[in-house]
Amino acid sequence: MKERLIIFVKNPALGRAKTRLAATVGDLCALEVYKRLLERTRDISVQVKVERVVYYDQFIDRSDVWSNADFLKAIQTTGNLGVKMKAAFEEAFDAGAARVCIIGSDCYDLNPDLIARAFEELKQHDVVIGPSYDGGYYLLGMNQPIFEIFENKEWSTSSVCAATEADLNRLGYSVAKLQTLSDVDTEADLGEWAADILKVHRA
Repeated sequence: MKERLIIFVKNPALGRAKTRLAATVGDLCALEVYKRLLERTRDISVQVKVERVVYYDQFIDRSDVWSNADFLKAIQTTGNLGVKMKAAFEEAFDAGAARVCIIGSDCYDLNPDLIARAFEELKQHDVVIGPSYDGGYYLLGMNQPIFEIFENKEWSTSSVCAATEADLNRLGYSVAKLQTLSDVDTEADLGEWAADILKVHRA
C-alpha cells in the first residue's frame, strides 16, 4: 500500500519568505530563518520511509536542498491554499497512494516519529490532524479523498483547524489528533535554533 508525504514549500527568495516575521527582523533575517526551516523539514521528512513529493509555489528547482534522489518534485496549482491542497491530494490518490499526508515547512518542532505516527493512524482512522497553536494545522492526512474539508475556509486564520474538524464530524469521518505544535510565523515563535541567525543580523 503506497504512502505519500506531500511537502508544500515556497521558493526561497528575499522579500517572499516569512513576511510577518520579516516585519520585525527584516527580509534577510527572515529568509535565513526560512532556509533553515526548509533544511529542517528536509532532514526530518527524508527519514520517513514513504514516497515524498515537494510542491513548490513558483518553479521546480532541481539544484536546491531537496535531493532529486529522495524527493519527487512538482508545482502547486493556482488558487487559494485549499485549492492547492486538494489538487495535491487528488494527484496522490490518482497515483495509487492509499495514505497521504501533507506538511508545510513552518514547523521546526515536527519530527520523523510524529510523521510516521500520522501514517500509522491512517490505518485506523479516516483522517489525521496535527494542530498548531495558532489555530491552523501543521499536518493533515487522509486515507481517501475527502475534499469537502478544503472548501469554505478562511485560510491562514485561527479558525482553520476547528472548522476542518467540524466538517469531518458533520460528515461522519473518524479523526486522530496528534500533539499540538508551534508554527513559525512571527519573531515570538522562534526558538534557540534561530538564535545564531538573529545574532548575526542584529550585530
